[in-house]
Amino acid sequence: MSNEKPKPYWSPYMAGLGLGLVLLLAFVIMGQGLGSSGAFARLEYTLLHTVVPEHIESNPYMAHYFEDGANPLSNYLVFLVVGVLAGGFISGITANRFKKSVDKGPRISVKARFFLAFFGGSLMGFGARLARGCTSGQALSGGATLALGSWAFMMMFFAGGFLGAYFLRRQWL
Repeated sequence: MSNEKPKPYWSPYMAGLGLGLVLLLAFVIMGQGLGSSGAFARLEYTLLHTVVPEHIESNPYMAHYFEDGANPLSNYLVFLVVGVLAGGFISGITANRFKKSVDKGPRISVKARFFLAFFGGSLMGFGARLARGCTSGQALSGGATLALGSWAFMMMFFAGGFLGAYFLRRQWL
Protein backbone atom coordinates (compact mmCIF):
# COMPACT_ATOMS: atom_id res chain seq x y z
CA MET A 1 0.00 0.00 0.00
CA SER A 2 1.38 3.40 -0.92
CA ASN A 3 1.54 6.50 1.23
CA GLU A 4 -0.51 8.51 -1.26
CA LYS A 5 -3.45 10.56 -0.01
CA PRO A 6 -6.81 8.77 -0.48
CA LYS A 7 -8.93 9.97 -3.37
CA PRO A 8 -12.06 11.94 -2.41
CA TYR A 9 -15.41 10.20 -2.17
CA TRP A 10 -17.93 10.52 -4.98
CA SER A 11 -20.55 13.21 -4.77
CA PRO A 12 -23.64 11.60 -3.19
CA TYR A 13 -25.74 13.13 -5.98
CA MET A 14 -23.61 11.51 -8.68
CA ALA A 15 -23.58 8.20 -6.80
CA GLY A 16 -27.39 8.37 -6.48
CA LEU A 17 -27.74 9.13 -10.17
CA GLY A 18 -25.46 6.19 -10.99
CA LEU A 19 -27.46 3.87 -8.73
CA GLY A 20 -30.69 5.01 -10.36
CA LEU A 21 -29.28 4.28 -13.81
CA VAL A 22 -28.11 0.82 -12.70
CA LEU A 23 -31.61 0.13 -11.30
CA LEU A 24 -33.22 1.30 -14.55
CA LEU A 25 -30.88 -0.92 -16.57
CA ALA A 26 -31.67 -3.90 -14.31
CA PHE A 27 -35.39 -3.44 -15.02
CA VAL A 28 -34.82 -2.97 -18.76
CA ILE A 29 -32.29 -5.77 -19.29
CA MET A 30 -33.22 -8.35 -16.63
CA GLY A 31 -36.89 -7.52 -16.19
CA GLN A 32 -36.48 -7.19 -12.43
CA GLY A 33 -34.84 -4.87 -9.94
CA LEU A 34 -31.89 -5.08 -7.60
CA GLY A 35 -31.59 -7.02 -4.37
CA SER A 36 -29.09 -9.03 -2.40
CA SER A 37 -30.96 -11.13 0.17
CA GLY A 38 -32.13 -13.47 -2.60
CA ALA A 39 -28.51 -14.31 -3.39
CA PHE A 40 -27.77 -15.16 0.23
CA ALA A 41 -30.94 -17.27 0.46
CA ARG A 42 -29.88 -19.16 -2.67
CA LEU A 43 -26.45 -19.80 -1.15
CA GLU A 44 -28.10 -21.01 2.06
CA TYR A 45 -30.42 -23.39 0.17
CA THR A 46 -27.49 -24.75 -1.84
CA LEU A 47 -25.43 -25.41 1.30
CA LEU A 48 -28.41 -27.02 3.05
CA HIS A 49 -29.10 -29.14 -0.04
CA THR A 50 -25.57 -30.60 0.15
CA VAL A 51 -26.10 -31.56 3.82
CA VAL A 52 -29.79 -32.52 4.01
CA PRO A 53 -31.13 -32.84 0.44
CA GLU A 54 -34.24 -34.78 1.51
CA HIS A 55 -35.34 -31.93 3.79
CA ILE A 56 -34.88 -29.28 1.09
CA GLU A 57 -36.62 -31.35 -1.59
CA SER A 58 -39.60 -32.01 0.71
CA ASN A 59 -40.03 -28.31 1.46
CA PRO A 60 -42.21 -26.71 -1.25
CA TYR A 61 -40.72 -23.24 -0.70
CA MET A 62 -37.12 -24.39 -1.22
CA ALA A 63 -37.66 -27.35 -3.54
CA HIS A 64 -38.53 -25.24 -6.58
CA TYR A 65 -34.95 -23.89 -6.61
CA PHE A 66 -33.76 -27.41 -7.47
CA GLU A 67 -36.45 -28.49 -9.96
CA ASP A 68 -35.20 -30.20 -13.12
CA GLY A 69 -31.62 -30.18 -11.82
CA ALA A 70 -31.50 -26.38 -11.61
CA ASN A 71 -28.63 -24.70 -9.80
CA PRO A 72 -29.89 -21.96 -7.44
CA LEU A 73 -26.56 -20.16 -7.75
CA SER A 74 -27.15 -19.67 -11.49
CA ASN A 75 -29.07 -16.46 -10.96
CA TYR A 76 -28.20 -12.87 -11.73
CA LEU A 77 -28.61 -11.86 -8.04
CA VAL A 78 -25.71 -14.12 -7.08
CA PHE A 79 -23.51 -12.52 -9.72
CA LEU A 80 -24.72 -9.07 -8.65
CA VAL A 81 -23.55 -9.67 -5.06
CA VAL A 82 -20.21 -11.10 -6.21
CA GLY A 83 -19.79 -8.04 -8.46
CA VAL A 84 -20.63 -5.64 -5.62
CA LEU A 85 -18.05 -7.30 -3.36
CA ALA A 86 -15.38 -7.34 -6.08
CA GLY A 87 -16.22 -3.76 -7.13
CA GLY A 88 -15.99 -2.50 -3.56
CA PHE A 89 -12.64 -4.23 -3.10
CA ILE A 90 -11.25 -2.85 -6.37
CA SER A 91 -12.64 0.61 -5.62
CA GLY A 92 -11.03 0.64 -2.18
CA ILE A 93 -7.66 -0.33 -3.58
CA THR A 94 -7.72 2.11 -6.51
CA ALA A 95 -8.89 4.99 -4.26
CA ASN A 96 -6.13 4.16 -1.74
CA ARG A 97 -8.72 3.50 0.97
CA PHE A 98 -8.19 -0.22 1.55
CA LYS A 99 -6.93 -0.95 5.05
CA LYS A 100 -7.52 -3.38 7.88
CA SER A 101 -9.42 -1.51 10.60
CA VAL A 102 -12.54 -1.54 12.73
CA ASP A 103 -14.63 1.63 12.71
CA LYS A 104 -15.82 2.27 16.24
CA GLY A 105 -16.17 4.97 18.84
CA PRO A 106 -13.85 5.40 21.82
CA ARG A 107 -16.38 3.97 24.31
CA ILE A 108 -16.87 0.59 22.68
CA SER A 109 -14.49 -2.34 22.38
CA VAL A 110 -13.72 -4.12 19.13
CA LYS A 111 -15.43 -7.23 20.50
CA ALA A 112 -18.60 -5.30 21.37
CA ARG A 113 -18.54 -3.58 17.96
CA PHE A 114 -18.38 -6.97 16.21
CA PHE A 115 -21.19 -8.29 18.42
CA LEU A 116 -23.45 -5.32 17.65
CA ALA A 117 -22.65 -5.55 13.93
CA PHE A 118 -23.40 -9.29 13.90
CA PHE A 119 -26.58 -8.85 15.95
CA GLY A 120 -27.82 -5.98 13.78
CA GLY A 121 -26.93 -7.82 10.58
CA SER A 122 -28.74 -10.93 11.80
CA LEU A 123 -31.86 -8.90 12.57
CA MET A 124 -31.66 -7.29 9.13
CA GLY A 125 -31.24 -10.68 7.45
CA PHE A 126 -34.19 -12.16 9.33
CA GLY A 127 -36.31 -9.12 8.54
CA ALA A 128 -35.30 -9.24 4.88
CA ARG A 129 -36.46 -12.82 4.50
CA LEU A 130 -39.63 -12.10 6.48
CA ALA A 131 -40.39 -9.09 4.27
CA ARG A 132 -39.39 -11.09 1.16
CA GLY A 133 -36.76 -8.52 0.24
CA CYS A 134 -33.77 -6.65 1.59
CA THR A 135 -33.37 -2.88 1.75
CA SER A 136 -32.14 -2.73 -1.82
CA GLY A 137 -34.92 -4.99 -3.06
CA GLN A 138 -37.68 -3.39 -1.03
CA ALA A 139 -36.67 0.26 -0.91
CA LEU A 140 -34.92 0.70 -4.26
CA SER A 141 -36.69 -1.73 -6.55
CA GLY A 142 -40.07 -1.70 -4.82
CA GLY A 143 -39.93 2.04 -4.25
CA ALA A 144 -39.11 2.62 -7.93
CA THR A 145 -42.26 0.71 -8.90
CA LEU A 146 -44.25 2.77 -6.37
CA ALA A 147 -45.23 -0.32 -4.35
CA LEU A 148 -47.01 0.89 -1.21
CA GLY A 149 -45.51 -1.88 0.95
CA SER A 150 -42.01 -0.92 -0.12
CA TRP A 151 -42.60 2.73 0.76
CA ALA A 152 -44.00 1.70 4.17
CA PHE A 153 -40.94 -0.52 4.68
CA MET A 154 -38.61 2.34 3.76
CA MET A 155 -40.24 4.73 6.22
CA MET A 156 -40.14 2.16 9.04
CA PHE A 157 -36.53 1.27 8.16
CA PHE A 158 -35.46 4.90 8.58
CA ALA A 159 -37.56 5.31 11.73
CA GLY A 160 -35.95 2.19 13.21
CA GLY A 161 -32.50 3.47 12.26
CA PHE A 162 -33.09 6.82 13.94
CA LEU A 163 -34.51 5.13 17.04
CA GLY A 164 -31.58 2.70 17.23
CA ALA A 165 -29.09 5.53 16.71
CA TYR A 166 -30.59 7.40 19.69
CA PHE A 167 -29.77 4.48 22.00
CA LEU A 168 -26.39 3.54 20.46
CA ARG A 169 -24.92 6.96 19.71
CA ARG A 170 -23.08 7.12 23.05
CA GLN A 171 -20.85 4.33 21.79
CA TRP A 172 -19.57 6.62 19.01
CA LEU A 173 -18.99 9.83 20.95
